[in-house]
Amino acid sequence: MRTRTAALAAAAGAALLAPASFPAAAQQPSAEPVVKSPDEVASSGRGFSGAPRVPALAVPAAPASLPGEGSVRAADLLARTGSCRQISHGKFRTDDGARATVPVCAKRGAVFWKADMDIDCDGRPTRACNRRTDPLFFHATAFQQSDGRQLDAEHLPYVVVPGASRRWKHAAHGITGGTVAAVIHRGRVRYAVVGDTGPTDLIGEASYATAKALGIRPDPRSGGVDSGVTYLFFKGPKATPIESHRAAVARGEALARRFVRQN
Repeated sequence: MRTRTAALAAAAGAALLAPASFPAAAQQPSAEPVVKSPDEVASSGRGFSGAPRVPALAVPAAPASLPGEGSVRAADLLARTGSCRQISHGKFRTDDGARATVPVCAKRGAVFWKADMDIDCDGRPTRACNRRTDPLFFHATAFQQSDGRQLDAEHLPYVVVPGASRRWKHAAHGITGGTVAAVIHRGRVRYAVVGDTGPTDLIGEASYATAKALGIRPDPRSGGVDSGVTYLFFKGPKATPIESHRAAVARGEALARRFVRQN
């Protein structure tokens, strides 16, 4: 998984010493997404390969067999993402210090990439996602709920897209907050929304809830997987409101069926 730089390690140490903060009340609605500074974006990188493993926290174990989510099969989606028409101007790294090997690809009605999964716990502090459980925790997400509060990474399946750069601008391809994605791993399909942005050169990150739904260890310190995850983003109608997973599943199922028909 992603390697921490010395600067991030120092920031993580400071965060561990600081008390966890939990908002007392909901924030006022905000019409604009929170824009992270370059330092804040850089500090949201996940993963610890290249550094000693931190002992795993006690987190709920994923069930051996998870129920399906929708009727579109993983095999049908993967069959249509077997080849890549690259639309990014260059490739992305999955980990700090790794070679850039992951392109953003396009198919009719969708864009996709195949990468690892690092765990994003950013957003509203919860029992599983806060400064004590995640040294790199950041209290905001790029996109907010309909009531203005930050997204809840512990309970809402969302995906992180790279921040806009010359390499690739997600919004230019219709991928913004609330865009629905099918996330595929080991024959399982789970639907999520675009909820956050990350470093401009890294790819392959999703919320605690997304990982847990796929049977991937969601621990932000030591969880995730090194490869084998397909992120398929559907152009078109978004999930409304962004915080409704039920809306994401209903919208995702319809868009996934259309994607299979068109490709």
